[in-house]
Amino acid sequence: MPKLTHFDKKGRTKMVDVSKKIETLREAVVQGSISMNPITFKSIMSGKIEKGDVLAVAKVAGIMAAKRTSEIIPMCHPLNISHIEINFHPFKKESRIDIVAKVKIKAQTGVEMEGFVAVATAGLTIYDMCKAIDRGMILSNIHLVKKTGGRSGTYVVRSSE
Repeated sequence: MPKLTHFDKKGRTKMVDVSKKIETLREAVVQGSISMNPITFKSIMSGKIEKGDVLAVAKVAGIMAAKRTSEIIPMCHPLNISHIEINFHPFKKESRIDIVAKVKIKAQTGVEMEGFVAVATAGLTIYDMCKAIDRGMILSNIHLVKKTGGRSGTYVVRSSE
């Protein structure tokens, strides 16, 4: 079992020292879903939400949040992210929108947490913009899909299909 790096020998929390790590190109892909009632889904997809273009606002919110991850996750390093891409994949039959964030950097540490924060914030923004018509939306299944770069190499989630 890998050693937890955010704890010292006495079990106290610490920020990991990455100064001796090699700078590599690193990428993380994180995905999550937001489910809603069919009326909400149709309203989002047809642009009929009074607050504006829900997915455009959610994309900007996710990007902004990823860039500020170190301000809300205590042991994350402040990073100068190279690229953030957020995409939405609507599924009409399920009244669900999948949110996928891809984050890249050339650095001494990875960007998984930035991807998680991007997806969660995009989903929360969708909820916020649509809660007046649907308080039962469910943000779920936020998970790492793929990670590349760094000493630990590539990680790809196994498909359950």
